[in-house]
Amino acid sequence: MFDVKHPLTTTICRNPDLKLSTTRRLRNERHFDARELTCYADRPSDLPALFQQAIQRWPDALALVDDTNSINYRQLDQQSAAVARHLKSIGLDTGQRVVLLTGNCVEFGIVALAAWRCGLIIVPLNPRNVRNEVAFVLEQCTASALIFEQALADRAPLDGQAPSCTVQLEIKALIADSLKTADSLKTADSLKTADSTETTEAKPWHQPAEEDVAVLLYTSGTTGRPKGAMLTHLNIIHSVLHFVDTMNLREGKECSMLAVPISHVTGLVAIVLSMVSIGGTIVMIREFKAPVFLDAMVRQRVTHTILVPAIYNLLLRDPEFASRDLSAWRIGGYGGAPMPEPTITALAHALPGLGLMNAYGATETTSPVTMMPAAEQRAHLDSVGRLLPCAKVRVVDDDGNDVAVGEAGELWIAGPMVVPGYWDNPQASAREFTNGAWKSGDIGSIDANGYVRVFDRKKDMINRGGYKVYSAEVESALAAHPEVLEVAVFGQPDPVLGERTRAVVVLRSQNHSPGQMPEIEAALRAHCMAHLADYKIPDFFQFRQEMLPRNPNGKVLKRELRDTL
Repeated sequence: MFDVKHPLTTTICRNPDLKLSTTRRLRNERHFDARELTCYADRPSDLPALFQQAIQRWPDALALVDDTNSINYRQLDQQSAAVARHLKSIGLDTGQRVVLLTGNCVEFGIVALAAWRCGLIIVPLNPRNVRNEVAFVLEQCTASALIFEQALADRAPLDGQAPSCTVQLEIKALIADSLKTADSLKTADSLKTADSTETTEAKPWHQPAEEDVAVLLYTSGTTGRPKGAMLTHLNIIHSVLHFVDTMNLREGKECSMLAVPISHVTGLVAIVLSMVSIGGTIVMIREFKAPVFLDAMVRQRVTHTILVPAIYNLLLRDPEFASRDLSAWRIGGYGGAPMPEPTITALAHALPGLGLMNAYGATETTSPVTMMPAAEQRAHLDSVGRLLPCAKVRVVDDDGNDVAVGEAGELWIAGPMVVPGYWDNPQASAREFTNGAWKSGDIGSIDANGYVRVFDRKKDMINRGGYKVYSAEVESALAAHPEVLEVAVFGQPDPVLGERTRAVVVLRSQNHSPGQMPEIEAALRAHCMAHLADYKIPDFFQFRQEMLPRNPNGKVLKRELRDTL
């Protein structure tokens, strides 16, 4: 908790040349035991407070919209209260973990809010995850419940895979049963005497501490084993305020498109919770298809998006794009990959009212660390923006020493939006955090005017259309196949997705004829499909007879493999 003995200083953002400026008051606080952080002085205390504000100020505003359903903030309040009572009635209690396995849908928002109302920690999973991936997360965080969409029921763990998970509920059935129970209680209440103090209208709101964990988001690493980043209420609130300030989001006037997974930090924090904080509307589509996206943009008069550059490219290629009325669209955030200058030029021509804003962040930073103001985008195409008001970034060499201004080094990131660590994984937390900073693994620089550049990744991660694919995880899956002797996985440039995944495989037997290779490749793909989400399956397989090139320390020389392409 916040240490009241720690001296406070209150200020406005002190050096606008190095950071994005803010009119909100900032002050120094101590959190997470010993981290001294620059925080927003005036802020909602937690996610329940964030939602309560929206429910009280904009009860009739449209909150959530998907392809079959829509609800306003008053309905969101009522339905989430009913689900919260139901969850408590079946024994779920403060601090327990609840895994949500759904696509982008209204029901996710209802159940997530219900969970926070009774102090549960939500663990959103990508609906593309296969059963083994779901079971690993359930076991690693000792989740008490799995709530899933009916179409994903086959991803639920088998008996014995996740012994802590004693509750499995289909999400629509959960909500329907909760509302029926609530209606029954209301009917019973109407028969009580007028002086009864009991009421079913009471809406339970758990009051968490700021440093309590609200969300676990699982992110893989170079070990190939997913780690549960612990997003606290403090982390999320600061990221939300960063988005509201730097994107100039207007209270009660914004409508955002959720075309990225709600299970990712961008979908959940940058879009959903940022919109909630200002009484905005979230329009959800399950997966990106240009015609569906454009139909929803026009129909709902969407004003705000955060997408990967690949989606903007696909929109420009759609034959209907130029004829659609997208005049309401004023903010186009993006991240995860550079935006090609021809794309920026084409968007500026087609949508002169659209401001593009580059952002840089990660799951461990609860999304943004930097943002590029739309007016500065063209002048700094090689930059991911300037530091956000509460962010601090060090650029260090391999020994952890600060490098000179403008020189390249690893980016170490600190601030109230940086998570305290990984769930029940002290080794990974100790390895990736130091003195309150997260070691990003990204190589970059900060120039004298505060513009941050990211050049390369220390971690061997592939960015496939905004989805992170960690080569170690794919290599581990392929290496388990009996035909595979060794394998290296890396990304190769792609004009639409940014990168595609290539696996270079050395087979145990060298006696296969060329005509057998398609059959072997099909077997390896099938093997991957049983162990990995579909976007992690290699796009290309390349077979070689020679052993993989390695340096004297035994490390595979992936750069040499790339050069042979």
